[in-house]
Amino acid sequence: VQLQASGGGLVQAGGSLRLSCVASGGTFSRYSLAWFRQAPGTEREFVAAVKWSRHTYYADSVKGRFTISRDNAKATVYLHMSSLIPEDTAVYYCAADPSLIQSSLKSPDAYSYLGQGTLVTVSS
Repeated sequence: VQLQASGGGLVQAGGSLRLSCVASGGTFSRYSLAWFRQAPGTEREFVAAVKWSRHTYYADSVKGRFTISRDNAKATVYLHMSSLIPEDTAVYYCAADPSLIQSSLKSPDAYSYLGQGTLVTVSS
């Protein structure tokens, strides 16, 4: 499975962006999908995840501002980001795995597939 993320860019604080991640190969509709991010000098951190059942999970820092969604027909997972703040500046990565239990969803090492990152920069 290959994951291709896009949609990053420069945005002012308070603005919005939508990230996309297209998957090729595998049975996309059964995958758990997630977004992680990594700012300079920090470890990769969980942002959001969506299971095949469409149950969603969010980091407290983005709850109410970010929305993860999936389109199985297009083999694409999205991250809609609004009310962006400078602390959201990071490289964002999408991840996929065919069989994750709920307790593993927030761990980047648990995912079998990780896409290349897309940079999001939020200016103050």
